[in-house]
Amino acid sequence: MRKYVSTRGGQVLGSSAEAVIMGIAGDKGLFVPEDIPALPFSLDELAGMDYRAVARKIIGAFFDDYTEEEIDYCVTNAYDSKFAKPEIVPVVKAGAPWMLELYHGRTSAFKDMALSILPYLLTTAVRKTGEEKKICILTATSGDTGKAALAGFADVPGTEIIVFYPVDGVSKVQKLQMVTQEGDNTHVFAIRGNFDDAQTGVKKIFNDDEFAAQLADAGIRLSSANSINVGRLVPQVAYYVYGYGRLVAEGAVKAGEPVNVCVPTGNFGNILAAYYAGKMGIPIKKFICCSNENKVLTDFINTGVYDTRREFHLTNSPSMDILVSSNLERLLYHLSGADGGEISRLMSELDKQGVYEVSDEIREGMSCFYGGYCDAEETVRTIGEAYREYGYLMDTHTAVAYRVYEDYRKETGDETPTMIASTASPYKFAVSVAAAIGAAPEACTGEAGAAAQAAVEELDYLNAVSEVTGVPVPEGLAGLRSKEIRHKDVIDIPDMEKAVSAALGLE
Repeated sequence: MRKYVSTRGGQVLGSSAEAVIMGIAGDKGLFVPEDIPALPFSLDELAGMDYRAVARKIIGAFFDDYTEEEIDYCVTNAYDSKFAKPEIVPVVKAGAPWMLELYHGRTSAFKDMALSILPYLLTTAVRKTGEEKKICILTATSGDTGKAALAGFADVPGTEIIVFYPVDGVSKVQKLQMVTQEGDNTHVFAIRGNFDDAQTGVKKIFNDDEFAAQLADAGIRLSSANSINVGRLVPQVAYYVYGYGRLVAEGAVKAGEPVNVCVPTGNFGNILAAYYAGKMGIPIKKFICCSNENKVLTDFINTGVYDTRREFHLTNSPSMDILVSSNLERLLYHLSGADGGEISRLMSELDKQGVYEVSDEIREGMSCFYGGYCDAEETVRTIGEAYREYGYLMDTHTAVAYRVYEDYRKETGDETPTMIASTASPYKFAVSVAAAIGAAPEACTGEAGAAAQAAVEELDYLNAVSEVTGVPVPEGLAGLRSKEIRHKDVIDIPDMEKAVSAALGLE
């Protein structure tokens, strides 16, 4: 049975079920598998497999303490009619690249791919381990994780879910999705701060031993739906494996030939999942890591220095407005030769000084990564160009990846077939999309346009985009205007722990 170890070297668990329940390690590190499993099928076999079959095999390979029947139960219930497309993940050509469409779940973002199955993995883990405490899912979000987690855990017996989001750091559609969420066990709080503040606050709560003891006395333990939880990360590996199979089936590559993977990312989890797919045996030549103006990852890949001491930008791709990329810690652990002490030292430097520099060994291991970024104006321009040239409609985050990929091709001349992770419905960011295709009077881009973008009624743009493109508005977004706002609290960062206590009835 595969063990799960902390990236900071202080904890080893005997099963994935324990890691899924805990979420974060006691030494503040993140759990990773002691070794990455090999693909449990050949690349030729992969081309003929549907999404559910791939997910069963990939998730089962990582979580080998779950029985085949348990994995089948989780996958079958997660990937059902709640996805608008029968194939779950369509793979569509749009010019040179292939688009891995990850946003056809009920909240219209790629987070649905993992957060549809995490509640099943977690509740199964609780039964397997004999855990008797209520599980409180504590999550920070830059926009999409929050709603997907709320939708996944709403009214799941034995759980409570608490989500914190930056009050001015998400789109209005994202905000409405969260604040209208139903469910007796759902709790949503806006914080006066940015996503990094929310994420730091959540980690501080996880690491408060006195608060953990108070929760334990009340029969509650904390877990996470963020990608710091390995139960969120592993299901994401499946869609990159599946995507490669679709490219083989379409004749874009022969089984065994390499592809590139291009991912818009802020917290690094989505591209780390692609890296795991590569380690399993999917032949990936280059991992193209795409950022917006908050280009801390781009600079890190190019210099080996991770430096958060910079201006924070509010952009039109808000789910990537992040300066502290939690999942990068996992990659550093693997590239350091599983040196938990080294990772602990680097994370301590980040906490205290806001910067660290990695070793030559780690830099050498990062040679398979390419880092690039795209600003807000280029993002809008890219949406318009792709729609006019290829008839393909994309959201702002996907547009960042599309532009960085085009820059990569020009810079390197690399024409290797490439999958772009298309991470959200264009309707989640309808103002920018409408502006790009001529369905709005003017573009609201960058920080100069942030106030204007906040002032418009974003929901008015959903129908405008649909009328121009003929692309239907996703069902989960179309009815937002008529939904009751249920979660209205706006709190200061120091009050986050108090808000958790109140939500759980401890005060």
